[in-house]
Amino acid sequence: MKWSQTHLFTLKEAPSDAEIPSHKLMVRAGLIKKLAPGIHTYGNMGLRAIRKFENIIREELEKSNCIEILMPMVHPKELWSETNRWNEMGAGLLKFKNRMDQDFCLGATHEEAVVDYVRHELKSWRDFPKNIYQIQTKYRDEIRPRFGLMRGREFSMKDAYSFDMDQAGALKAYDQMYAAYQRIFNRLGLNYRIVQADAGNIGGSQTHEFQLLADAGEDALLVSTKTNFAANVEVCPAIDAVPYVSKETTMKDIEKFETPGQKTIADLATFTNVPANELVKTLFYSANEGNNPKDVSLKAFAVLLRGSDEVNPIKIKNFLKMANEPRMLTDAEVLEVSGANPGSCGPVGLKIPMYLDNGLQGFKNFIVGANEDGFHLKNVNTEKDFKQTAFADLRMAKDGDKCPESDGTLKSFRGIEVGHVFYLGQKYAKAMNGVFLDKNGKSQFYEMGCYGIGVTRTVQAAIEQSHDQDGIIWPKEIAPFHVHICLLDIKDDELKSYVEKLTAELEAKKIEVFIDDRDERPGFKFKDADLLGFPVRVVVGRKGFDAAQLEVVNRKTKEVTKLAPNEVAAKVTELLK
Repeated sequence: MKWSQTHLFTLKEAPSDAEIPSHKLMVRAGLIKKLAPGIHTYGNMGLRAIRKFENIIREELEKSNCIEILMPMVHPKELWSETNRWNEMGAGLLKFKNRMDQDFCLGATHEEAVVDYVRHELKSWRDFPKNIYQIQTKYRDEIRPRFGLMRGREFSMKDAYSFDMDQAGALKAYDQMYAAYQRIFNRLGLNYRIVQADAGNIGGSQTHEFQLLADAGEDALLVSTKTNFAANVEVCPAIDAVPYVSKETTMKDIEKFETPGQKTIADLATFTNVPANELVKTLFYSANEGNNPKDVSLKAFAVLLRGSDEVNPIKIKNFLKMANEPRMLTDAEVLEVSGANPGSCGPVGLKIPMYLDNGLQGFKNFIVGANEDGFHLKNVNTEKDFKQTAFADLRMAKDGDKCPESDGTLKSFRGIEVGHVFYLGQKYAKAMNGVFLDKNGKSQFYEMGCYGIGVTRTVQAAIEQSHDQDGIIWPKEIAPFHVHICLLDIKDDELKSYVEKLTAELEAKKIEVFIDDRDERPGFKFKDADLLGFPVRVVVGRKGFDAAQLEVVNRKTKEVTKLAPNEVAAKVTELLK
């Protein structure tokens, strides 16, 4: 393809709303153009990369006997109501009415749609197993879309769904897809980790994320220094590397003391000369769920943890088996429940469930709010002064915590989630009457798995991980083109003829060539070549041609090799191996 034959316009500067390197580079290189917040048009170069990644996915899933279909993006309310996710998904599900005043939504995910597709045919044990997938547009009404395709509203996703007779079959399908995902991401040649994760609104009891490591990643990951253990911080077990041992040996009597203006843990630590990790904070949440939780009486509960720790709402949700993360109480609600404003609250005297983080086990004679503004209590102890509902792991794990599988520690990384595999069990089959007759003629619910890859997100994540100050450095497998020829003397017939022959020779080897035939200065062309970032650049100008010194540039290493014209094709082929 020649530049003059395509619609490609590069920018020197990125727009102000482009915050991370990959977003800036994709806009500057003409790969994407914003149509509305979170919604983009894919330029030809961006689309070529996306299609190449889709083909990798198809090739690897076909090896696992997956069947490709295409489901609608528009779904009727009735399907989502069967699973109650019409309500549970909240504002992220874009809902609308048609001219008949019927309710629909744009597909944020397709579990309901795929179960409806198969439930009238999968009626016998002979019909299993099945693994059905699609590559389709999704829409999630993100409250604040950002980072280009990384956190967009409209995006392309590969989602697959396995159907099996029993748990053993479902877990086998899970392992097969896990292996397929490894093959897919290995082909990109990028640095990724497989981590334990939270299932979110999808549901399921076993799940792993495939995370590309990148400084701008939205997800916090913790990776063991000794084993293959890795987890999203949302679900990573929090275990102190050095177990806490209280300095106190005996329980003392409670004392109330005045703490005027001490509203934060940092304030209290300075005021009392007690370090934050030996103080205890009390947080209040609502257990009410549904569309209008304020329409019913408030069901409050408290979470206690060390002052230096950060609460983990995902762990609270999972521990209490809630559909969504719990909502923190407002200041007015805290006052209603405890009798004090935030900063002076504590567990003593509360008549609500109280869940304590495991980090508080062994604490003695600690300080908490007195449930009276401007006062705290010291020498407070569990069991003696208040009754905890349960101890649980409710805090965010952090760098330096103990590895759950060894005596090693955890090291923090940033990651971009590009793939997710879920074992769903019978959640959707039970909700939507997905039944079949087993070998004994007995009706059973089938078991499911769900497997997603963010197609457009992965393409941008690859750029986020693989770029430099000059532009993109494409992995060969998804580069829009393999070779970028900069033709410097566009009116020189001999050079044009050479470029045509070189292109034909390379394309015969299935090497894709892009020719910059614009009437522009050499430096301008070189900057654009670096920006676009195809793996190999070839510079063809009269001076180099006559001197048998044509430049072949490795985009990743910037290494320049000067060769005679008849040697260029072999060098390009070598670099692309």
